Amino acid sequence: MDDLNKALAEIGSIRRQLARSTEFRGYGPATLAATAAIALFAACIQTQWAPEAAHHLDRYLSIWLTTAAVSAALIGTQMITRAHRVHSGMADEMIRIAVEQFLPSLGAGVLLTIVLARFVPGALWMLPGLWQVCSGIGIFSSCRFLPRPMLAAGAWYLLCGLLCISLAGERALTPWAMGIPYGAGQLIVAGALCRKAREDANDD
Repeated sequence: MDDLNKALAEIGSIRRQLARSTEFRGYGPATLAATAAIALFAACIQTQWAPEAAHHLDRYLSIWLTTAAVSAALIGTQMITRAHRVHSGMADEMIRIAVEQFLPSLGAGVLLTIVLARFVPGALWMLPGLWQVCSGIGIFSSCRFLPRPMLAAGAWYLLCGLLCISLAGERALTPWAMGIPYGAGQLIVAGALCRKAREDANDD
């Protein structure tokens, strides 16, 4: 029994090692492009429902937190189904690694939102920039087993986040301070995935 357990442990270790050294293909370009459209749609909603977001912070947070939740649900659902189709036996391990890579930045974004909303509401104008910085860091953290062009998306989010913070005050809460960075950023991600898919098809 000890030998069997040892053999199973070694097999599990080998599977984890293979998963960590294999490029993750669980993200689909179409879904990422759809989240870009969702971000732009959310910006349009904000122009109607909370154009002066500094005076309607509850509405602002409702719009963008709902947008984030819907986008995450779409990406997560598609990631699970696509990973099981593409990676078959290693899918569960690769999904777990993918989540682990992005989870710290996601957690940081959630905690920043809670802390600023609860204790420093006057600094909520920083949230759009901080969210974008967290997104960029999450992509950088995941890049070691994603297509290399994905680095451009990480750099885009980081730059947009810093620029958004530099706006300072109410200007950072305008609809397009979120709509443009996330709309363009998700399209960059989708483009990187499409480029990689074409390269793989040509190699075959």
